[in-house]
Amino acid sequence: MEYYIGIDLGTSSVKLMLCNGDGEILNTVTREYPVSYPRPSWSEQSPIDWWEAICDAFPCLIKGIDGSCVKGIGVAGQMHGLVALDKYDNVIRPTILWNDGRTDKETAYLNEVIGKKRLFNDTGNIAFAGFTAPKLLWLRENEPENFKKIRKIMLPKDYVNYRLTGVFATDLSDASGMLLLDVKNRCWSKEMLDICGVTEAQMPALYESFEPIGTVSKGIASQFGISQNAIVTAGAGDNAAAAVGTGTVGEGKCNISLGTSGTVFVSSEHFSGDAEQAIHSFCHSDGGYHLMGCILSAASCNKWFCDEILNTKNYRAEEDAITNDMLGKNEVIFLPYLMGERGPINDTNATGMFIGLRPNTSRAQMYQAVLEGVAFAIKHNIDEMASLGVLVKESCLCGGGAKSKLWRDILCNVLDIDLNLPVTEQGPGYGAVILSMVAAGKFDTVKQGAEAFFKIKETVSPDKELVKLYASKYEKYRKIYPAVKNLYKELKK
Repeated sequence: MEYYIGIDLGTSSVKLMLCNGDGEILNTVTREYPVSYPRPSWSEQSPIDWWEAICDAFPCLIKGIDGSCVKGIGVAGQMHGLVALDKYDNVIRPTILWNDGRTDKETAYLNEVIGKKRLFNDTGNIAFAGFTAPKLLWLRENEPENFKKIRKIMLPKDYVNYRLTGVFATDLSDASGMLLLDVKNRCWSKEMLDICGVTEAQMPALYESFEPIGTVSKGIASQFGISQNAIVTAGAGDNAAAAVGTGTVGEGKCNISLGTSGTVFVSSEHFSGDAEQAIHSFCHSDGGYHLMGCILSAASCNKWFCDEILNTKNYRAEEDAITNDMLGKNEVIFLPYLMGERGPINDTNATGMFIGLRPNTSRAQMYQAVLEGVAFAIKHNIDEMASLGVLVKESCLCGGGAKSKLWRDILCNVLDIDLNLPVTEQGPGYGAVILSMVAAGKFDTVKQGAEAFFKIKETVSPDKELVKLYASKYEKYRKIYPAVKNLYKELKK
């Protein structure tokens, strides 16, 4: 018997998954950890919390099996976070997370002074507040003593791999979101490193996601009760790993994820992009490339509205109040910019907004508007991809939000495409398992591994009448942000 472990390092929790060689999930263990919001729009986390959560979960994960039969470990993780270590390998400060919005000044400097065209030529992307490069500029300006201490710069899942192996490495899919990588040529951009005041010596070695970076250290093998021969793969950013788990590899496949954030992920064998579009052009974990549109708040909008505003955890009851005849006819529209927004508007000043409220507006209408607003934001990204000649005709759908039949139906009709639901929807962790199998030699390619395990459980198809109704609502949605864009800046002063 052989076993493979996938670790999904998320924003609110880490999920460990144990699979056998047939891709069957034998066990999963989840541990939560806190997120700190020290100031408005700031979001931080302690890497020590990640590691302690993993150490606590590991014995439960492999209980009852022979740990010496663990052949491979793959880690997928939240992207963009700045993890900085000093010369003693101590964490210098809390990690500035992917959804942190403090770097609007630095992002504007990169896009407007350095210039989007130069950024695109050097990296294949423009600057976003969540990317790692603006965070380095912020740290240099606001915490110069901490900046001077930096000896190693890495991403969240790389810190886990470093603790597992002692190898200072990253993979190309995750590194693509730093704005420090020349994505097209799959190497560090000397120009961007110079702009940020760091050197290549401070950056991790680059690997393809499916390549082994080493084996677990002797100490970790003893602590976790596994073989020291267990291979650790370079792993991937969460979205690139989730794409593997949903069969989104090769040319022209699409995966939409409704997690804490929302993403549209289109795989390709070739690099493409545009300096004027707020769409990411990244390396894919299969060795190719992908385009990605990302909204910062997706399922988190649902959680916020239910938990904080309605003071309920019974999401199903809120959904049940929305009948089929209400779909496409809601007068209330919601902008889902709770943490600012990335794709495609790229505006850290943006905030959430309800419009269309009246004295008779119901709780159900507002809840429906939240779900619809996220769907409209996803469509906005797909429209931007279409302007680049990338047409999404069908997609896989994953993430916590995909468990909602109501939300699936809304999204399907807003987008006017078929949505395929996978049999095994375990997101990034399952993709990390497949990557670990490739690294350990079980599969020759990522595509081979993905095709071996991905199966469609159900397909949701659009209704022509609902598509028409939602098309009209979407047109109104698209007019709101341009009308209030300048007001957002005034409100922030």
